[in-house]
Amino acid sequence: MDIMKALSAQREVSTQLNIVEVAERLFRQIGFQKTTVADIAGELQMSPANIYRFFSAKNAINEAVGRNILREIERAVAEIARRPGPASKKLRDVVLAIENLNAQRFHSDHKLHKLVETAYNENWAILREHFDALDEAITQIVRQGMSAGEFLPGDGELAAILIRSVCIQFFHPSLLANAAQVPKPTVDQMVDFCLRALSRDE
Repeated sequence: MDIMKALSAQREVSTQLNIVEVAERLFRQIGFQKTTVADIAGELQMSPANIYRFFSAKNAINEAVGRNILREIERAVAEIARRPGPASKKLRDVVLAIENLNAQRFHSDHKLHKLVETAYNENWAILREHFDALDEAITQIVRQGMSAGEFLPGDGELAAILIRSVCIQFFHPSLLANAAQVPKPTVDQMVDFCLRALSRDE
């Protein structure tokens, strides 16, 4: 009986993943606002009612696709945080990686970018988990710099939140798009500013 339950749970997870994968493809093609549950069901040769067995509403599918997109950023940031090397370089690489991934999506996957932009503008629940993951990785880097004497001692967690807040124009999809219209500090200039605030006086 336990084996049957495990197989059933495995099939449910597989079906959920398939739904999200097809939804993301359709979102990329026609946009998340124009894609209906019936469209997703048709691609999977399922009924819309069957989709609702796995997702309570279309918004839940939107959030699942958005979560996948945000996890790509989180994986890149976590990988940088684990690298050897000075904290100052890793901090710069983290902000550059986030800006690059957001800019790449803006230029090549604009319809998916619109989904992430809507998630930010409407403060979807997935953002809290996303910010927590970013703050955790940046905190790890800042604390490394503090332990090595590269940065001034202090509250690493607060410093991470401040860094994310200061660099929000590279994280927020709407602000990233607007940055092309209005002259603003570059990524390197903003990271230099953060590093000066963190670093010991020479």
